[in-house]
Amino acid sequence: MKTVRLWMTAVVLALCGVCQTAQAADIDYRHLEPLKLKTPEMVPGLKCGEMTMDYRTRRSISTLTIPASASTGMEKYRLTWMRTNPGVEPYKVMDDLTFVGVPLFVAGIIAKSEKKSFRQNDGSKHVLLTDFKTRIDDYTQFFGPAMTVGLKVGGVEGRSDWGRLLASAGMSYAIMAGFVNGIKYTAKEMRPDGSSANSWPSGHTATSFVGATILHKEYGMTRSPWYSVAGYGVATATGVMRVLNNRHWVSDVLSGAGIGIMSGELAYALSDVIFKGKGLLRNDISGERSIIDHPSFFSISMGIGMGSRDMDFDMTNFEFPDDENKAFNLKFGASTVVGAEGAYFFNKYFGVGGRLRVYSSPIKGWDGIENYAWVSLVENLQNDGTLPETDYEAMLYGTEAAPYPLIDIENSKFFTIQSDHLTEFSADLGVYFNYPISNRFALGSKLLVGRSIMQEINLQASVTGYQRDISYDIVGDDLVIAGVIPLNVPYTTEWDYFTVGGNNTMKVGTGLSLTYAYKDNFAWKVFLDYDFSKKTYTMEYNPGEYFIDAIGLREIFNEAANEGFDMALSETQRIKKNRHTFVFGGSFVISF
Repeated sequence: MKTVRLWMTAVVLALCGVCQTAQAADIDYRHLEPLKLKTPEMVPGLKCGEMTMDYRTRRSISTLTIPASASTGMEKYRLTWMRTNPGVEPYKVMDDLTFVGVPLFVAGIIAKSEKKSFRQNDGSKHVLLTDFKTRIDDYTQFFGPAMTVGLKVGGVEGRSDWGRLLASAGMSYAIMAGFVNGIKYTAKEMRPDGSSANSWPSGHTATSFVGATILHKEYGMTRSPWYSVAGYGVATATGVMRVLNNRHWVSDVLSGAGIGIMSGELAYALSDVIFKGKGLLRNDISGERSIIDHPSFFSISMGIGMGSRDMDFDMTNFEFPDDENKAFNLKFGASTVVGAEGAYFFNKYFGVGGRLRVYSSPIKGWDGIENYAWVSLVENLQNDGTLPETDYEAMLYGTEAAPYPLIDIENSKFFTIQSDHLTEFSADLGVYFNYPISNRFALGSKLLVGRSIMQEINLQASVTGYQRDISYDIVGDDLVIAGVIPLNVPYTTEWDYFTVGGNNTMKVGTGLSLTYAYKDNFAWKVFLDYDFSKKTYTMEYNPGEYFIDAIGLREIFNEAANEGFDMALSETQRIKKNRHTFVFGGSFVISF
């Protein structure tokens, strides 16, 4: 188009010159020849700077040069390997290491003693199993690297160019894999579900925290702290899901998190030594305010909770085979605790804020339920002498003449527990205190008031068998069975065999913390919190629900219940306890 405009301009100027000459010379136009224009030959092509592309031959005619003014918009889409932006300073190795993974790993070792508080699946017929299962943690462990690569591909510059990023990430995962597998196959810790002896430390958690550290280094420290919050938040959730899935102990998750953070920090320190200033695109966000002197913050935390540890339920109203066992004892194990917390400070000493926290407390002692066996109601009848032993055996196991047992042991599902963790949710508000002790460290405290909400746990039973027609008489207060006739009609009963829960209550809490600000906008915090609440725990024990179907009285029981009669075969016990909870853990903190 430029060539065409030049030609047209020349033609117009020529015409103007001809006209002026003709006027000056008083030329007679009747004798002039018509003016003929010759159109130049135009070749389709693209010219940018010094390059022209001939689209007929698809061959480049000259070299591409892009003006500096035009390169700005395309720069972020240019694929480079070890580019270094002007003005980016090399990182100092020791200033970039926090060593926060070390106390997390040690905390995992300390928590190993709490494994005895967990139920473990030994594969027997009557072991309590959990139906809680999610595979989300198989995918969330890769959130960090997926987010980092996605931002990089999208043209968002982080700390490193592609070459340095891939080298740092590769070393991070290599160091993590060496630590995790070296310990796993040396310690040979059995998993909670009994599937394999490679539980400690958690590989999923370590992988997730490596990815979170990469995202934190690349974008959290150079772009926005909220990238770091997202990475470490998803990593924490991954660790919790590994515990709830009964794939790992609390100690496995804590040590895995420590290894993941340590591996990422060591790898980036090695990159700083190897590459120095090469391949760096951005430095850390310039800190306008120190988190020590301006302590308004948001944090995510993970820790281990300990406190009130046992519940003894009186079972004297039931006549069990073992007359000496009149109490049913449940014990709390160490809790997995995760939370989010934030506060706004009016000055460097005083602020207001709040906290959301989830406690997941395993309970041991479930195997004691088998002392009050699933045949307890029938056993009571036998022990009372109301059911002859021969009829009892026939009812349970069948006979050669009538091989249809009341309870089909081979096909009954028996016990299934949806979760063997008592889950508590809490929300708190209150005042926060901060006392700087240096330009890097500060002591903190708080006084909170909140609400505790507890989710009950249910032990479900399922019994399959064949119905009996039972003739009985009521003699005084006693049930006397006169005869048993097999009906050979199959039945299946599913019900809540055992339920434990706590009421929703108010709670108060306090705590002490030590904050280490390794950057102006970032800090790690170690804390010890204490919470107090008054709880009423309720246990409902219902061993004989199957018997209603076994003797074909379900419709009668339902009708009586609809009429207002109490037909429950269960026993309810309540215990009032003062709940004292101590939580020791660590937090990732950002300032705002």
